[in-house]
Amino acid sequence: MKAVILSDLHLGSRYFFYEQFEGLIKNIPETYELILNGDILDHPHQRIDFPHLQVLNLIQQQSRRRKVVWITGNHDNGYIPEKFGNVHFKSVYALEKRLLIVHGHDFDEIMPRNQAFMRVFTMLHKLRVRLGAKPVHVAKYAKRWKIFYKILRENVMKNAIECARRNGYQAVVCGHTHFPEDIVYHGIRYINTGAWTELPLYFLLVTDHEMTLKRIGECADDRSGRLCLVGSERRLATYSR
Repeated sequence: MKAVILSDLHLGSRYFFYEQFEGLIKNIPETYELILNGDILDHPHQRIDFPHLQVLNLIQQQSRRRKVVWITGNHDNGYIPEKFGNVHFKSVYALEKRLLIVHGHDFDEIMPRNQAFMRVFTMLHKLRVRLGAKPVHVAKYAKRWKIFYKILRENVMKNAIECARRNGYQAVVCGHTHFPEDIVYHGIRYINTGAWTELPLYFLLVTDHEMTLKRIGECADDRSGRLCLVGSERRLATYSR
């Protein structure tokens, strides 16, 4: 079973790195599944303009050449485009018992309990940008509050791992937190593929023998700006009993 898994494109957002996404997708061998793990759209019913519309068309085209799975996230909000190629829409997906694939918002107990705070925080961030602060995705700005962000990440991670353990999976991969990581906790591997709204950009490469979190980087010696793939073999953290 071979697959490329990534999450949190947020199509329609000004922060989506669409050129890098196109470069990756066009270079994936056709024998690999393409698994889009949630929050592919930033807002499901907003108008999507070129070039993000071109990315949607590319996903649709890819579904005629390979298996493409679109897992819904909290931003997708259950939205399914009509007549969208051969894309398989799922709320959860798995590669046998080897890997559970789920966006992760259902494991998040932090943000749903703090909706009022999240709305105020987002409005303040937008105001900062209007007043001249550097435009960044709100998740990148939120990472400045490291303690709060750690609580969110660990909440999603531990709930995801418990779900994988109860259902007999060796590993689980999520998105949602916009924080790439590769962790072993209580014998279950947890991987988060981060987001495509903030650098660096990551995806999970699954082959018959291994799963590797990969980072996309620009080739410094290539003036054309083409993309090269940089393997990230290191574990960001390891936990045990």
